[in-house]
Amino acid sequence: MAFPQLITALLFALALATVNPSTCQEVKAKVSCLDCPSNFDLSGIKVSVKCYKVKKLGVATTEHDGSFKVKLPTDSGKCLAQLVGGPEQLYASRKNMFSQIVKAKEPNAFTISTPLSFSTKAELGSSKTVDLPLPREWGLAPSSYYIPFFPIIGIP
Repeated sequence: MAFPQLITALLFALALATVNPSTCQEVKAKVSCLDCPSNFDLSGIKVSVKCYKVKKLGVATTEHDGSFKVKLPTDSGKCLAQLVGGPEQLYASRKNMFSQIVKAKEPNAFTISTPLSFSTKAELGSSKTVDLPLPREWGLAPSSYYIPFFPIIGIP
């Protein structure tokens, strides 16, 4: 009577031994700062990972060196990583804010295809003002104060 129970217990233990509990997939990557000094603290920056046809969004917070880890669902297909924000205002172009998740060299490990990078200062040369010459006799402010204004006229 005890022999069948022993065989069942051994088969159950053998089945558990063949299942690898560390089969979860994980994204390991880093964010980088374009205009920061070399010893800049990159901790506290949020990175989100969204997979196609998966409702759950993975969010990670970066460490001091900018590294982060996010667990992926087992049935993940195409996934994207997005630079969300940080403790201070971050400036990034669209091409540096998103990155596709690709398979890494280690088993069950993934990384990003393009670097997620940002800067801490806005690019000053990105917007140009137009200053039309107005006669001084008119007593008006420079035209750059008026030109960008487009009134929206609505009917209440």
